[in-house]
Amino acid sequence: MTKALVVAKWEYLEKVKSKAFLIGLLVTPVLMLVMGLLPTLLACQEDETTKVIGVIDRTGEIAGPLAARLQNQYKLSNGNLRYLLRPIAVGDDMDFEEAKAEGDTKVLMDEIEGLCIINPSLLGDSLIEYRSKNVADLRTTGRIEESVRAIMLEKKVAALGLQPTVLQELKVNLDVRTVRLSSEGEEESGFTKVFFTAYVFLMMLFFLIFTSGQLLVRSVIEEKSSRIVETLVSSCSPTELMSGKILGLSGLGLTQMGFWALIGAALSLRLGFDFASADQALLLVVYFVLGYLFYAAVFIALGSPVTTEQEAQQISSYLVIFLVLPIALAIPAMQNPNALWIKVLTYVPFFTPTMMALRIPIAMPSVVEVVTTVLIMVAAIYGGMLVAGRIFRVAILATGKRATLAEMVRWARTA
Repeated sequence: MTKALVVAKWEYLEKVKSKAFLIGLLVTPVLMLVMGLLPTLLACQEDETTKVIGVIDRTGEIAGPLAARLQNQYKLSNGNLRYLLRPIAVGDDMDFEEAKAEGDTKVLMDEIEGLCIINPSLLGDSLIEYRSKNVADLRTTGRIEESVRAIMLEKKVAALGLQPTVLQELKVNLDVRTVRLSSEGEEESGFTKVFFTAYVFLMMLFFLIFTSGQLLVRSVIEEKSSRIVETLVSSCSPTELMSGKILGLSGLGLTQMGFWALIGAALSLRLGFDFASADQALLLVVYFVLGYLFYAAVFIALGSPVTTEQEAQQISSYLVIFLVLPIALAIPAMQNPNALWIKVLTYVPFFTPTMMALRIPIAMPSVVEVVTTVLIMVAAIYGGMLVAGRIFRVAILATGKRATLAEMVRWARTA
């Protein structure tokens, strides 16, 4: 164990003093914050130019009110109109195909932003069509839809002989505040807290495993290519060398996580936002450590036979899939944390830490599930480290062609 600690100390100090680590330690939180806030800020910004929308109104009743509504509700910062409706054809006595062709031509020639077609049966089937080169402009289509819906509602109210002011009297503003009840019946924060707790856990685990795994594999490749590994294994056993590398890089990763956790704690205190209760935080830390150790064993087992950076990138990309999948399943898992498929994935070691991170903040799993999954992870880590040690012992001195899967299985079965 003394030799393993010496290796761990060397790995830790060599990496922690590097410029790349120090830059990443400071820059990564900034990048994550920017990546989280920038899309929202950009989505809230709008073009400061007037958009011309062509309209074909086959009813003859919507174009005028629609133009007035858009002009009154949406203005640019300088007071000019944000939307300007340009009638292409109005009324039912038109050559529709010719009008549509004219509107499409204006769209393609960038004379108008889009073409809104209002069908004659609008009050019956409520179907309009918006044609544009940019159909991803959901803000514009949403505003047109909302305005047309309001106009239709006013016409239906008028048809019933009611005054338009009735609409304002019937309108109800309602906000739903979600409150999570703990097992003790205490009120806790709603979806925002649940989402950010799970999201922060998943991203931290993803980043730690990905960066530490990459460093672990690259360290082995460098030592194999420079033949330093032969000197190392003459001074310590492969098991001691593997243990030292895992301990050293684990300490490096925990240094990163600890620094970022302090930043997160300071921000949460500043903003008055607590991510998780004490019991939830303790369980999340347990699964965090177990998940990291399990993936460290997997990286060692699959990464030690590689001999080039390209092979290391391929191995890492395959393992990243197991970390990205829970992120893709985050919303369904939060909506129904006790679904059968969620529980099944919870008992698969590759997904156990991440799936439990999604379930714990929403609906605390039973004690039986928690104990069972922890035992599964411990067993998986023990077995994974045992297999990784056997593969590492042989692969650390192997050069040339990468070992096949059959060879790795044979190494793993060798006592």
